[in-house]
Amino acid sequence: MLSTSLGSKVSGVETNLPVFKVKESSVRRRYSDFEWLRNELERDSKIVVPPLPGKALKRQLPFRGDDGIYEEEFIEDRRKGLEVFINKIAGHPLAQNEKCLHMFIQEPVIDKNYVPGKIRNT
Repeated sequence: MLSTSLGSKVSGVETNLPVFKVKESSVRRRYSDFEWLRNELERDSKIVVPPLPGKALKRQLPFRGDDGIYEEEFIEDRRKGLEVFINKIAGHPLAQNEKCLHMFIQEPVIDKNYVPGKIRNT
């Protein structure tokens, strides 16, 4: 089971799934990190990657420069959407072997110069 939390545009991810070498981890992720993960999985895996929740509310008010991204309701809705996204990905047997997912869930810093591939279970 994975869970996410949001705070000042940062997401936390925790896991205790047995497929991962570290049984429990906690990392901080921005929305752009979720976008990176989704793009990597779309490019390199054979799974259908679910969509991410919206990046910002589509406000029609011209005086709103922040698109409502700091409103509690928006933050909670996006947090829930990111949690659904990461649970679907981490629960998919093919995605569980992708290096990008392991790095996303377990490494404090994402190395965007990594070599894509599969994790071998030893």
